[in-house]
Amino acid sequence: MRRVVILGCAGSGKTTLARSMGERLSLPVVHLDTFLGWGPCAPDAYREKLAAAIAGDVWVIEGHPWHLRDFADTLDLSVPRADLVLFLYQPRWMSLWRVIRRWLTDRGRTRPDLPEGWPEQLDWPSLKWIWTFERRVRPAAERALAAYATPVVHLKGDRDIAAFLDHQGRLL
Repeated sequence: MRRVVILGCAGSGKTTLARSMGERLSLPVVHLDTFLGWGPCAPDAYREKLAAAIAGDVWVIEGHPWHLRDFADTLDLSVPRADLVLFLYQPRWMSLWRVIRRWLTDRGRTRPDLPEGWPEQLDWPSLKWIWTFERRVRPAAERALAAYATPVVHLKGDRDIAAFLDHQGRLL
């Protein structure tokens, strides 16, 4: 594996998995939030930044442009170049809990996977997006991913994620 896309709801474990894979496979990790921020981003600007971020031959990219109208409009850049797509699923309560806990722990500070100067924050659109992810976002994502030949591995919960990492570690 030299190019991996990790998708999932906020709080699903995308960043943690990307970091682990990056370390194990010696791949650079691209956190989409580092160049998007929390505010609105024009689709053309997002596409430009994403194209530049994945121009190299090796990468792990994680994130979901939740603030764009339809994130599936950008999969045509990363998914065809990827060797693998990992789609993470967590129970809604788990994702909500993790995002709230992260906000309580990190509020006012900027995490390494956020743009410089963008402190951790929590807002209603983010919570709504998490709440409706399984019903609204996930089906659209599945339909969009079906259009590509890139293999998609669905990891449901922390046990699946840990098992995947353990299995990958034995392959290295």
